[in-house]
Amino acid sequence: MRVSSRRLGVYAVALAFAIVVNFILPRLMPGSPVDAMVAQLGPRATPAAVEAIKARFGEIDQPIMMQFLDYLKGLATFDLGVSVKYYPQTVVQVLSRATLWTIFLVVTAIIFSLCVGVVLGAIAAWRRGGRFDTVVSPFAVILFSIPPVIVALTTLFVFAVSLRWFPVGYAYDPNLDPGFNFTFFGSVFMHAILPVLTLSPFLIGEFQTTMRSSMIVVLGEDYVTMGRAKGLSNLAVMFGYGARNALLPVLTNLALILGAVFGGSIVTEIVFNYPGLGLTLFTASVARDYPVIQGQLLLMTLATLGANFLVDIIYGLVDPRLREAGR
Repeated sequence: MRVSSRRLGVYAVALAFAIVVNFILPRLMPGSPVDAMVAQLGPRATPAAVEAIKARFGEIDQPIMMQFLDYLKGLATFDLGVSVKYYPQTVVQVLSRATLWTIFLVVTAIIFSLCVGVVLGAIAAWRRGGRFDTVVSPFAVILFSIPPVIVALTTLFVFAVSLRWFPVGYAYDPNLDPGFNFTFFGSVFMHAILPVLTLSPFLIGEFQTTMRSSMIVVLGEDYVTMGRAKGLSNLAVMFGYGARNALLPVLTNLALILGAVFGGSIVTEIVFNYPGLGLTLFTASVARDYPVIQGQLLLMTLATLGANFLVDIIYGLVDPRLREAGR
């Protein structure tokens, strides 16, 4: 499959725009990394300490064009700089650690929500106008209308604070040493349940609504009628002929809402103190850690563009019309 040059040009322009915005956004906040570090020192902010900080991070206070040129040079050499908050760790080290937790959280939530949303949407379309459809479909609209912060705070208060069924926060028990053993993985699983359930309502609502609409169109196709004429069971026709061919719009929608998923994960990780990209971005923003903020926003942009690019390729592979259009 060959992606059209026009589409590649759109991705290139979007990436260039994101690079500029990623540089500008952190600098719109009041203060600077040097000011934040001096404020954290408090009474220990002696003249010698302040001079040492300025000597190490003084380039952040350079003229804006000099900072931008250094930023572009760093991108060209894959050097995102050194973190201010987590000094002496590099931005790559900080983001690599946080990215693993966010990927685990987001992928788990997407897989769980995709399975639930697709099944509910397929059944609702198959029984359109029935009792199941009249209950599930309006409820799905409600699900993706609820802000993630409301879901996060509610689940935290009810299931962690009040009922104490799950841990209050973090990715695993701090008293455990990370390792390949059932105790550690069990702790990771228990700590991930509430964050995953927080991200899932929005995704389930989106997937169910999109799947239902797509499935209704597919059920009117000739090959579905042929499947029924062959005497196949309703289950085989529903999923083998209907749901299978109705999945493409769902995958497209996933790529389009990936940015919203990352946005929801930021709120979720902050509420549950989950050590992913969301919590890292929050702490970096408080510390005015420009290098980490720039690196993370760029990473999220690349993830979103990459997902859309992947969907373009998948669409071209399964849809001959799009494959011809890309030539």
